[in-house]
Amino acid sequence: MQDLTDKVVAITGATAGIGAASARALAAEGAKVVLGARREERLQELAEELGDRVAVVTMDVRDPEGAEELVATAVDRFGRLDALVANAGIGAYGGIMDLTDEQLRVMMDTNIAGTLWPIRAAVPRFRAAGGGDIVIVASVAGLRGAGDEAVYAATKFAQVGLAGGLDRELREQNIRVSTLCPGGVATEFAMGAGRTPDMPGLDDMLRAEDVAAAVVTVLRQPPTMRTLVWSMRSIQEAD
Repeated sequence: MQDLTDKVVAITGATAGIGAASARALAAEGAKVVLGARREERLQELAEELGDRVAVVTMDVRDPEGAEELVATAVDRFGRLDALVANAGIGAYGGIMDLTDEQLRVMMDTNIAGTLWPIRAAVPRFRAAGGGDIVIVASVAGLRGAGDEAVYAATKFAQVGLAGGLDRELREQNIRVSTLCPGGVATEFAMGAGRTPDMPGLDDMLRAEDVAAAVVTVLRQPPTMRTLVWSMRSIQEAD
């Protein structure tokens, strides 16, 4: 397994849930992390927690300029970029006619464009460096549809399809593309948009730290192997 000490990893959606847990897990492995998110106060709090091996960028993944700034910050602060964790995403529960036009537009822009722009910003750096890792945090919803999650599932199918195409496009340039597809994760996901803190089943879901452990695992793979799609669920969660 590869040592992650001093590896430089950029993470989107870094201030909560899987993103924050991944930042902590990677920092514990000795990596240098560049945190990108919209909530500046939370970014600063996490940076203070993790210490001087952290850089932060207040950004919106829907904006390609923000994605470029994330990558540029990694290079300016730490000299290079070794991996990108495209984690930012949002969801909402509801049938096709239940959500507003704005809710659907923001979901599609965040989950699809917000995955694409950081990858486009990172790929030239990886090519110049002779390789790198892209980890896309998708969902089991991207492997099958689900009632009251049709549009969310469509955005996750898009991520899985993007990853599959990128693997074929970038593999020979030593750029690995891994897709993580967790089931339910007990985070802020969809809180106030169909999920509540006391909803049944929340305690049976994966923890953000479980998915962060998967992020660390795929980044520590030997350079001779790659993981294409990793689907995971809590041992307690029904299919």
